[in-house]
Amino acid sequence: MRHRVAGRRLSRTKEHRLAMRRNMVASLFQHETISTTIEKAKEVKPFAEKMITLAKKGTLPARRRAIAMLGNRDIVDYEDGQAVRKGTVVGKLFSELGPRYLDRPGGYTRIIRLSLRRLGDNGQLVLLQLIGADEDSKKQTRKRRSRKKAKEAVAVEDIAEDQATIEDEQAEQAEEAAETEEPEDQAGQAQ
Repeated sequence: MRHRVAGRRLSRTKEHRLAMRRNMVASLFQHETISTTIEKAKEVKPFAEKMITLAKKGTLPARRRAIAMLGNRDIVDYEDGQAVRKGTVVGKLFSELGPRYLDRPGGYTRIIRLSLRRLGDNGQLVLLQLIGADEDSKKQTRKRRSRKKAKEAVAVEDIAEDQATIEDEQAEQAEEAAETEEPEDQAGQAQ
């Protein structure tokens, strides 16, 4: 019986599971989205979120713990057939991802189920993604409104946009008119 035994075995040994988890989280931090099976994604998600929480601290001991738990593999991109080192996974975690989620109390990743299945074993595929910084700002600006008020707000925004375009067109016409008058004035002054 496996009473109170946490985690999935995933048909792997302990060492293989740990190595797979580290590699998947490093790939997630490098690419910010990975495709995998639902079981692996559910196993990797808590570890990734703990690493981001650690990165939010930003201290030297936190960085050393991240290197010990995750490893510090290089991020390599290929440009013009040449391998170019862009930094390290822990460096990106602490410089980009940690500051991105400072205001967010948790839930840094999401799992999106795909309709695709893997060809070899028909496994359910999912996308494991980091929540983007642009999505945080969208949630904060969105407010609950009734349908009537929402339609009125859209109408007001449309009117404001129309007025702005009319003002821009008038400004452009005024500039063109000023440009055509200047050469005539200069020609009169030269004679």
